[in-house]
Amino acid sequence: MTVDAAPIRVLIADDHLVVRRGIGALLTSLAGIEVVAEVSTGVEALREAQLTRPDVIIMDLQMPDLDGIEATRRLGVLLPDVAVLVLTMFEDDDSVLSAMRAGARGYLLKGVQQGELLAAVHSVVAGHVVIGPGIAGRLVSYLSVPQPVTAALPELTQRERDILDRIARGQSNGAIAATLGVTSKTVANHVSTIFAKLRVASRAEAIDRARREGFGRIDDPRRGGPSGSAAP
Repeated sequence: MTVDAAPIRVLIADDHLVVRRGIGALLTSLAGIEVVAEVSTGVEALREAQLTRPDVIIMDLQMPDLDGIEATRRLGVLLPDVAVLVLTMFEDDDSVLSAMRAGARGYLLKGVQQGELLAAVHSVVAGHVVIGPGIAGRLVSYLSVPQPVTAALPELTQRERDILDRIARGQSNGAIAATLGVTSKTVANHVSTIFAKLRVASRAEAIDRARREGFGRIDDPRRGGPSGSAAP
């Protein structure tokens, strides 16, 4: 007599209702998957994870109250056996590194195919690390470049400093996206995060703050990264 394996219990954390419901509908249509909760903030993810004890949390990075990276870090302390699989629109290396350092076992971009998402869920439950196609190669390249010890505006990530530097040099979001090889939407999301961290309300205020910190200048070491070493 065979005993059916227990379904993989999944919690979905994403602040966009349509995305959250879409992922939930996709997963519940698959055999062996049970969606135990859907939440819209990092704080809710922590609470529901402790209540429902899922096997996997599919985690967005940008959420209110508590972002996905900090939520992942806290989950590693509270529920170390729960696997976090990041599913986000942020495709830059810095976001990947921050998520993996926080304890995520997987990193996929939104728009991933159903089969890839299912395979990733099974893989992280089994203890494997999953990095989506198109990210792994860039991540290896990033890690091969020596990183600075100190940097201006340490509250910003390296990618955010790169983008702020280009803003200070007068580049538009579209130009920055083309230079960095990401989408304009990704750059816009980073710009919003930069404004929030610097507590500025406009691009002009951000440029003023950036230039006071030495950004926007060629080969200024205070930027903390090599990306601005040559003007595009």
